[in-house]
Amino acid sequence: MTDSFAAATADAVTAASADSYARIVAALIRVTGDWTLAEDCAQEALTLALQRWPREGVPGEPGGWLMTVARNRAIDVLRRASVERRKLAELAVLALADPGPAPAAEELVDDRLRLIFTCCHPALALEARVALTLRTIGGVPTADIARAFLVSESTMTRRLTRAKKKIADAGIPYRVPTGRALTERLPGVLAVLYLLFTYGYNADGRPAFADEAIRLARLLRQLMPGQGEVSALLALFLFQHSRRDARRDLHGNLLALDKQDRLRWDHAAIAEGLRALAGTTENGPYALQARIAACHATATSADATDWPAIATWYDRLAGIQPSPVIELNRAVAHGYAHGPAAGLALLAWARAGGALDDYPLAIAVEADLTARHGDRDRAAALFRRAAAAAHSESERRALLERARCEDPRQRRSAEWSRESAAMPRQPESGPARP
Repeated sequence: MTDSFAAATADAVTAASADSYARIVAALIRVTGDWTLAEDCAQEALTLALQRWPREGVPGEPGGWLMTVARNRAIDVLRRASVERRKLAELAVLALADPGPAPAAEELVDDRLRLIFTCCHPALALEARVALTLRTIGGVPTADIARAFLVSESTMTRRLTRAKKKIADAGIPYRVPTGRALTERLPGVLAVLYLLFTYGYNADGRPAFADEAIRLARLLRQLMPGQGEVSALLALFLFQHSRRDARRDLHGNLLALDKQDRLRWDHAAIAEGLRALAGTTENGPYALQARIAACHATATSADATDWPAIATWYDRLAGIQPSPVIELNRAVAHGYAHGPAAGLALLAWARAGGALDDYPLAIAVEADLTARHGDRDRAAALFRRAAAAAHSESERRALLERARCEDPRQRRSAEWSRESAAMPRQPESGPARP
């Protein structure tokens, strides 16, 4: 077996897993009510595929093959455990069904949607919802989830076990809510996906988690095509993630939005985001954020950015979802749309309650607006203060670079060094999150 054939087979297993893992787990949970059994059987099917497909070839219906193997494994386990006849009978009926992932099998589609809403149930802590979504729907290894949450694998295993036990003990229904209940629950589901995306998009985050959030948002949009906020959330993810390859320079340093090479943005993702947003007429919080992101994504240059429109969208967003961070971004938008003095005035109002006092991005925003207002000495000091409070090494380096650029003494020294050494200037980074 050649290395290329082995790699192709592994890619086929990965693709089948992405397409079918949640479908298999959801179907087995519905029938058995046993989360651990469902996940174990799905994982065993993937392991068997890695063993057999290189020898036997990739089956014509990879998803159906995995479903059959996982289902048969569940039947074997339940038989050995002498589980009640009713569950065995239900599994026997399932075993006789067409194993292929036919689009007409609406019950399986419903199963995936039920699984998403169950993992994101508000009775669970928000962190548990994110972890359970990653593990159960995305099939992300527990060790990877543990690293993202900065805990040991054994600790994360216990957390996941407790979350599943709470679902069972509390009798949390395995279903999609309807009517008013759906309206009340959907924002919580979207918040989980948003937090999942953030874990991947942050300066030192795990990009695979952002990819998983996008995949789940696409799935949710497919399952709930009439929900405008779902489409808007997907659009927001795509606009933001389109910049992933342009956010750092050749040395790995973060680049602010206005310093990025826009030719390196993922324009196919931007186009998909625009299509998703085009079908959204409502102005919920995710739709407004997506429209703001679209203004950035479609601008041909930093100077061409429609800051007055962005400021207007932030005014509306602050009206329906007020928060210190939104007010901070609103100050940035008004600072670029109407001048730094307007931005500083809004920033002072946003900081009046004290919620942003130690927030590094708030300090960095004040520094940028102060520099643009003409006080570069104070701006340099503020950038250094923001760097000291930064949560990641990447952000700290970017803020210190801005401080050096604003400090007149550092600037003169840098200019002398460049002239004497004939070295190009290091790109500078602004306070805006890349």
